[in-house]
Amino acid sequence: MLSTPVARLRPPPAARPAVADRRWWWALAGGWVAHVLLRLWLFRYHAGPVANPDETGYLAAARWLAGGPGADFTGSTFYQSGYALLLAPIHWVSADPATVYRLAVAVGSMVSATAFPLAYLVLRRLAVGRRGALLLAFVVGASPALLLFSGLALADAILPTLLLGWLLAIHDLVRAGAGRSGSRRRGTVRHGTVRRGIVGGADVWAGVVAGGLAGFAMTVHMRGMVVLAVTVIVVGALLVARRVPRRAGLAALATAAGVAVAGTVLNRALAAALYPGGTRDLAGLLVSRLTGLDGQAWALAGAAGQLWYLIVGTWGLAGIGLVAAATVTLRGAGRTSRRVGDGGLAVSFAHRVTAAALLAVTLGIAYASSAALPDEHRVGNYAYGRYLSCVAVAWTLAGVAALVRARRRSIPALAAAAAALGAGTGGVAAWYAGDRLDRYAFIAFDFPEVIFLSGVPDRLDMAAASLTALALLAGLTVLAVLPVLPGRLGLPASGWARVVPPAAGLAAVTIAFVAHLAPRSAPAPGRDWLPAPGPGRVAVDTRVKWNVWLPLTHRVWWTRLEMYDGARQAPPAGACTAIVPPTAGPPPAGWAATGDGDPSKGWTSWTGRGCGAGPGH
Repeated sequence: MLSTPVARLRPPPAARPAVADRRWWWALAGGWVAHVLLRLWLFRYHAGPVANPDETGYLAAARWLAGGPGADFTGSTFYQSGYALLLAPIHWVSADPATVYRLAVAVGSMVSATAFPLAYLVLRRLAVGRRGALLLAFVVGASPALLLFSGLALADAILPTLLLGWLLAIHDLVRAGAGRSGSRRRGTVRHGTVRRGIVGGADVWAGVVAGGLAGFAMTVHMRGMVVLAVTVIVVGALLVARRVPRRAGLAALATAAGVAVAGTVLNRALAAALYPGGTRDLAGLLVSRLTGLDGQAWALAGAAGQLWYLIVGTWGLAGIGLVAAATVTLRGAGRTSRRVGDGGLAVSFAHRVTAAALLAVTLGIAYASSAALPDEHRVGNYAYGRYLSCVAVAWTLAGVAALVRARRRSIPALAAAAAALGAGTGGVAAWYAGDRLDRYAFIAFDFPEVIFLSGVPDRLDMAAASLTALALLAGLTVLAVLPVLPGRLGLPASGWARVVPPAAGLAAVTIAFVAHLAPRSAPAPGRDWLPAPGPGRVAVDTRVKWNVWLPLTHRVWWTRLEMYDGARQAPPAGACTAIVPPTAGPPPAGWAATGDGDPSKGWTSWTGRGCGAGPGH
């Protein structure tokens, strides 16, 4: 009798975790919305492609996939179909080029913001507490690699999120296999809820997700080939060693193969439609580089430059992550790691495999992308951050996890090793490049983090950027090491309190970078310098430079541009507008000069006498 009112006053114990879980999910959802809004605010003035030919290549591919007009990018780099698939539905909503681009920015912002909840899950896998993981993930979710490309129509807007999901799936696949094999050896299944979930098919789902994301990564970009290869090697080795359930491993390989084959078919169809004369042969360049000593030197030095950028562009945190991951990979599973453990935290087999997979992907991308990169006589050939931006967030998470989980006395050693790695890779890149860093073209778009660090907007100052990154790393290290800080905050010197000081320091740097990145004012209203053809067919003289005609591929949404050799022939019959070089002379019979354009713009235009004047005339 007396127990009845007590039961009514106190909710069932099982209900409390459910309520708490809902609060965490609401926190993750709210953080995701905040990250989306931050990106939309940062890129509120973006109304058209600025990174050409890449952005226009993806937008044109998306338009063709949606059933719209194609283009002719013969001889250009192939922009694959995976990312364009996400943009294709936009063309069913609107055909206006500015609206299409703004919606592409919205898609990129939403996918990029999804890195925040995934980062939270990554930190939880790294044994960071819930509150600490939420705080750190929110701060890391606004790191440069996630912000910079989310406002552009580039595959780089989605690759970091895709790689985080892939890493989580690889980890869970290995962990599920380790749990089952351990249970079989002990003759029991421990922790009933988790193990029943694994037995019930969670391992298979982890394999499907890992394989599917690897196959999709290959469809999105050539860097995905490295992800797919690492997936096949890792899962195949685990199957041979019987470290993952057979059905889960086979599910991963089958899904990877199925998605990769489907992506290959779609990429071939896209290439045939938009690159009728063939694509730029980067594979041939890659082979020639890999088979010669000079090519090997180029590839290795370029890879070193990319690793240097990865380290300085994450304020040194990726360097800590790289050192910690190498330590985890080289130590035996289940052994106590004195460098990365908090009070002797055991490193699981899943951690070791995941760290090795991320290292392999990172080094593979750096090496292969450098080997396949043409010598374009630009500084970015020797130190470049974009290709490794897809793994920068993962390495930042590994670095902050080491800062808040490692023993305090081991953190300075990790930071020193990270600094040495940054200095070594930067030194190799600078030595190989020599005076080409001063003579070759410096493109500011290639170096946003470095410009922020060095304060030099018109040239690459590796020394200044490195020293600033080192200072930031030293500051974060001090915040993570000094036990007096939590005490002064009235908090215990462990757990959540260890997270707050370095998280606050990292947040301060992130806010400074966001302020650096934010637009100072709205662009001037009115028409820009490019042609604005009217309705009807549009022809372009092949003598017109690519930076004129290529953006028109996106702007002229109603028809495919018709390229013709103006030195030998008149514009195609039936075309209403012809874009020609200023030196083209008077228009032929049946055409009239519009007076639009001038030599400084690199173009002028003619209109067919049978066509009405368009908005650009």
